[in-house]
Amino acid sequence: MNKYNVKIYNEELLKKDYTSYVLGVDIGGTHTNLCIAGVKKLKPNLLFSFNYQTIDLKSIVPPVKSILEYAKNNHGIQVDFACIGAAGVVSPKNDHVFLTNAKWELSSKELTDETFLKSVYIINDFQAIGYAINILDIDNKNQLFQIRPGQNKSHNKKNTKVVIGAGTGLGKCILTYDDYFNVYIPISSEGGNTDFPIHNDFEKNLVDFVKKLRGISQPLTYEELLSGRGIKAIYEFIRKSNRFSQSNFTEEIDDTVEKTPLISKYRDSDETCKETFRLFSLFFARCAKNYVLDTLAIGGLYIAGGIAMKNKEIFSTKQFISEFNNAYRYTDFLKKVPINIITDYDVSLLGSCYAAIYKYFIKKEESD
Repeated sequence: MNKYNVKIYNEELLKKDYTSYVLGVDIGGTHTNLCIAGVKKLKPNLLFSFNYQTIDLKSIVPPVKSILEYAKNNHGIQVDFACIGAAGVVSPKNDHVFLTNAKWELSSKELTDETFLKSVYIINDFQAIGYAINILDIDNKNQLFQIRPGQNKSHNKKNTKVVIGAGTGLGKCILTYDDYFNVYIPISSEGGNTDFPIHNDFEKNLVDFVKKLRGISQPLTYEELLSGRGIKAIYEFIRKSNRFSQSNFTEEIDDTVEKTPLISKYRDSDETCKETFRLFSLFFARCAKNYVLDTLAIGGLYIAGGIAMKNKEIFSTKQFISEFNNAYRYTDFLKKVPINIITDYDVSLLGSCYAAIYKYFIKKEESD
């Protein structure tokens, strides 16, 4: 473990005065990121971060100790409060989490016992992204890529919003507006594990293939298709069907274990890859549409995750928009929903830091 594998966001930001500092942590299936943010006007300014491979960690305690030590020794920064966004099931008291894609767990007590942190707030990783929606700038393309603005002429910033994103798995959360604190509060969800709806015989054959591939006896969930492993499974199903001729690209992909990055790389060059992403975007639109209808999210759909960041164009195709709008009686409603892709890689860290500010400063300030 590289003790000080540090990323500095902006040297000038480090020189500014802040009212306080918070630690934000994002624990995903692949990467674990930690950052220190300076708090100014109840907004986080990311100062520096550490990055680790989740698979290399057996506990979050050593990385937390490292970044706190670095903050104090190199910049004279003392941090008392932290928020951890983790992919997993979080306890009702937000003090413990069983990680979905790692073989370890963590608790607030463990961190406060082992470090100088006074309090640690644990939330679901997509809740962290939800908190970040409060501070993302619609006019900053480095943070949001607008697919469409929607058609809601009586736009109310307090309307319900939703976040959905595919990566190692499929995450979702609902954002409801809190009039008292004037912020959007995310509600955690396991909507990625709902049943995938089959529309035709082709999709039934695909579902049967994936279930056999994964050894699944229960109904197939959205996550098994809308994720990195989902892209790989769709690709393998198409390859097995022999719908398209083998190419130099498919030979390269077939010879690799981690197929998904190459399928993405060649999605405009190879027919099998192109069809894989056509189906992926179709199923994603269907999933997003159902979630927006479930929640009446007229405030907007925010698409998160590494797959969306790297393949933005598939979400602005006629097919994606047509499938998203395709609903009996509710097409007009769906046409009014704004759609944006989150393009800020640090959105989870921003959200974790903002959640800490909300928990320890905004709520306290309002109650004083």
